[in-house]
Amino acid sequence: MEKKKKLCAGCGEMTYIWANREGRKLCKQCSYTGVAKLSISKPTTKKPIPPRSQKRSREEKLYAGKRIIYLQDHPMCEAHLPGICTDYSTDIHHMCGRIGDLLLDTNYWKALCRKCHDYVETHPEIAKEKGLSINRLTN
Repeated sequence: MEKKKKLCAGCGEMTYIWANREGRKLCKQCSYTGVAKLSISKPTTKKPIPPRSQKRSREEKLYAGKRIIYLQDHPMCEAHLPGICTDYSTDIHHMCGRIGDLLLDTNYWKALCRKCHDYVETHPEIAKEKGLSINRLTN
């Protein structure tokens, strides 16, 4: 039985088919030279990395509720920085930061007005002297 020459999908010549790669019939030379790798593949759609984990999303929902209650219980700014304070609290200051369980730990929260909060965040040494911030490493 004699083999028939067929059209090579790689070089376009009538030759003996050596390999069939994903439906593309290739001659021996095209099969080994990597012409088969030039096939058009479908673009892969990767899922984007979420901005926060599911666990952190649940914690932030709990935090939103606790924050409102805490601000209702502490309507006045707890810092009272002279020349800066606007009296009414609008922000929660996390004295030890918001990492891990510290996000929901009300023992390390302070209700501050926006101006005092900005000042405390930009002047950490003064905030530590006044007891508005705590070093995370010593905690």
